Amino acid sequence: METCTLTHTDDGVVQILQISDTHLFADSQQQLLGIATDSSFTAVLNAICENEQAFDVVLATGDLSQDHTAESYRHFAQKIMMLNKPVYWLPGNHDDQGLMSPELLAAGIRPEMQLVGDYWQIILLDSQVCGTPHGWLSHTQLAQLEQALSQYPEKHTLICLHHHTYPIGSIWLDQHDLKNADNFVKLITRFPQVKAVLCGHVHQEYDQHHEGIRFLTSPSTCIQFQPLSQDFALDMVSPGWRYLQLHPDGSIATQVWRLPPGEFIPDVDSTGY
Repeated sequence: METCTLTHTDDGVVQILQISDTHLFADSQQQLLGIATDSSFTAVLNAICENEQAFDVVLATGDLSQDHTAESYRHFAQKIMMLNKPVYWLPGNHDDQGLMSPELLAAGIRPEMQLVGDYWQIILLDSQVCGTPHGWLSHTQLAQLEQALSQYPEKHTLICLHHHTYPIGSIWLDQHDLKNADNFVKLITRFPQVKAVLCGHVHQEYDQHHEGIRFLTSPSTCIQFQPLSQDFALDMVSPGWRYLQLHPDGSIATQVWRLPPGEFIPDVDSTGY
């Protein structure tokens, strides 16, 4: 696992922006369930630039593309550069890593890795199973995770992956979770420095503690899934993103922000995608 340096403020706080589930197309006018994903992503980026909330690192937590095209990743790279911050990515179930990696690397956007700072490390994992919506952490990924945690036992740790570990209460969506979550949790609970696990995938906000670890999920920059739904259902809340502040004492402050209501309205009669 390649190691990079994690920057922080003068008082030791790591400031993070999480962007997730952009679902972009080669055709920037194409819609996903009633929302033009390129337009909603652009609106999110513009709002971030206008916001006074500071951040130093961008984490893109998967499903950057919807149509598995090189052009969609090129669109993502071109747009995310307006933030003028280091960007790191991991794959989601909709992504094509064979196209994703060269396009993003060409733009200076790095894949999953280990980011190490004075007080924290961030570990980005690949939970993708090609051709299926659910997730799985391979033996290699789990071994690299264990090695990274053993390497820096004194540093607080944030772990990032695309798929959610614990059920969020949406029956249809919880079928597509991390299938070897038990192995993952068994591993990370051996290391008390693990403070939180951050995911995308579920297109909604979730913030709960399990086994003494905080598990967070975040909104999509396009469509939102309705919480606590038995069958597929879209929510009317606006596209969003998450900020996190990792403090030297191991505490985490985090906030979800959304676009103003009414600008991006999904097709709530949709039964799937």
